[in-house]
Amino acid sequence: MNHNARNDIPATFISIKRGDVMAQVDVELVGTGYHMSSVMTVDSLDELGLTEGDTVRVLAKAVNVLLVKP
Repeated sequence: MNHNARNDIPATFISIKRGDVMAQVDVELVGTGYHMSSVMTVDSLDELGLTEGDTVRVLAKAVNVLLVKP
């Protein structure tokens, strides 16, 4: 996936809180111990196919934080 976000941070998927429509995905930034969360639709989460321990990239641009599975 090509992007122009300057903040491209490697992270590890650690947990999920799934609702009927939306989900909160929690990640730990690699090598820091810091945690971040991203909220997305359940459909988007299912499309990513994330499982605990997966490596993702946190893309932060303006007010948007996106997770991308490499």
